[in-house]
Amino acid sequence: MKILKHTTIFILLLFHISVAEISAQVVVERSENRVVISGVAYYIHIVKRGETAYSISRAYGVTVDELVKENPTAEQGINEGQSLRIPVNSTQQSGAPVEIIQKDEANYIYHTIQQGETIYSLSRQYGVSENDIIQSNRDIDITAISIGTEIAIPRRQSAADEPQGLETEPDGVYFYHEAQRGESLSSIARLYNVTVRELRDANSSLWFLRIGDKVRVPGVKPETIIDDIEETPYIPAVSEEPIYIERPSAPASFTKLSGKIDVAVLLPFYFRENFTDNTSSRRAEDWIYPGSLDFIEMYEGILLAADTLRALGLDINIHTFDIQRDTVELSRLIRAGSLRNMDLIIGPAYQNNLRITTEYARNFDIPVVSPVTLFNNALLDGNPNLFMANPTLEVAQNALAKKIAEYHDHNIIFIHTDSLGVDEDVRRFRNAIRRELTARRPFTEVNFREMRFLSRSLLGNNPNRFANALSTETGNVVIIASEFAPVISETIMDIHGLSRRFDVKVFGYPLLRELENLEPRYFFDLDMFLYSTFWIDYDKPNVRQFNAKFRTTFFTQPSETSYAWQGYDIAYHFISGLAIYGKSFLQQPSIHRPELLHTDFNFVRKSAQDGFENHKLFPIRYTKDFDVVLEDN
Repeated sequence: MKILKHTTIFILLLFHISVAEISAQVVVERSENRVVISGVAYYIHIVKRGETAYSISRAYGVTVDELVKENPTAEQGINEGQSLRIPVNSTQQSGAPVEIIQKDEANYIYHTIQQGETIYSLSRQYGVSENDIIQSNRDIDITAISIGTEIAIPRRQSAADEPQGLETEPDGVYFYHEAQRGESLSSIARLYNVTVRELRDANSSLWFLRIGDKVRVPGVKPETIIDDIEETPYIPAVSEEPIYIERPSAPASFTKLSGKIDVAVLLPFYFRENFTDNTSSRRAEDWIYPGSLDFIEMYEGILLAADTLRALGLDINIHTFDIQRDTVELSRLIRAGSLRNMDLIIGPAYQNNLRITTEYARNFDIPVVSPVTLFNNALLDGNPNLFMANPTLEVAQNALAKKIAEYHDHNIIFIHTDSLGVDEDVRRFRNAIRRELTARRPFTEVNFREMRFLSRSLLGNNPNRFANALSTETGNVVIIASEFAPVISETIMDIHGLSRRFDVKVFGYPLLRELENLEPRYFFDLDMFLYSTFWIDYDKPNVRQFNAKFRTTFFTQPSETSYAWQGYDIAYHFISGLAIYGKSFLQQPSIHRPELLHTDFNFVRKSAQDGFENHKLFPIRYTKDFDVVLEDN
């Protein structure tokens, strides 16, 4: 495959410095101290009084985003005496030319900063987003604006002037959605079949969605949905409790397999975006389209699993197809019969394409595995051959609710961002917690308090804003009902600042473990407990073998959150299960429990006519001894 000629690149989240920070500029002297970390040379810069992330980045000829990427804590600001690392290869001579943005008065209003004004207050005053103001002033240090500074405010467009086409950038294509009353990033993501993570990455400065905000959506705006595939009417069976299938108590091993398996892999590789000749963009030789990265790694894991099983005697054919957000390619494959004789389908990634695939595969009794986390499990209804390899948020919420109920005698604080009371995820989590607490004691006796999260851009950097809600008489449980990184980060930092005065336990969604812009010490100091969808024991023989083979084959090492682990585990589990048990494996998938790398599959379904959802979560504890341990269930 041509795509495997590229070196796999790992995604690092880019963070923006808060525009509310105001400080004086000083001349920054470049450091001559160099160190080599993991084969990469870095300058080590010690922050001096008055220096800002912007002034330091200018001195070394790097962008603020590059500085924050290497020093995630700088996203919250930098302090005197703090050490920063700056890649030597990324630096340029100081005094590099600054991008000058030409702004005409027809499209911009020029505003002089007055006492007490911030980018947030100006965005509200002029009815534009904070990100629009930041992008319109890239030629000045927007993080250090002071009274008297003149900045450009983009004029708000009328409905007739709204962009109707696509915005093209070096890393992709976008269209815009105007936020309506009651909408959230989650609901907009569901509307356009993109992930919340992709939506957040495309709108990094959009913290709280307001009516009229322009939300940038990656991809091509869908015009029609293909609905010419015949659907079999289905009336869901009534079932009070999910059906749990008994699993072997321990993983089993096998040393020999036989037979032939054909596997279709339907993932968004974006071949066109990766291999279109575009010399004008001056792409690096090893550049890869950002939307491809996770799925290239997943495919690499699938290939390694197939190689492992072939070594045991199994004949495996991998049929790979580039399935993106639209339904054009998938419709073509279905009409051509390309999927008709498959024994297993892995993918697609996006919900609308997954729906079409499962409806088609159901007619031929072909199992379909959804390889990424979905918004909900609605597609499982009436699709007995659909397997969701990752638990939905609802599964994590139910597990957390049971754990939180163990602290029913504590002061419980439920933090959310649902100001309008329309977020289904928040409502479901709140109800699950109340249900579990009521099972322990009357809810009227529980000290349960809800708080709506407010950003530091509104309240200032005040770690005591939660102090009035905490109790010194009982222990405190703080529940962060959000998957938005800034909400999680700010809440944890503020609670951490109060943890010496109060007994506090923090609970949040599995995304907490993947947060990269927060110092790990916060997790250890708070003795934090969370549920995770994965757990990797790097001392296990099969994990060591996988890492060694991955390095030899692809010349890199998968990170802990890489999709490579997921690709391997899905392919290894389902291909070997079909080889050993045949079609009976599809009715009782949990009878097969091989040794996997980073997950385990505990499949549950509501009725015999529905599909399976993995309910396996790993209870993780960050101890005060700076260790991450797997707790007993």
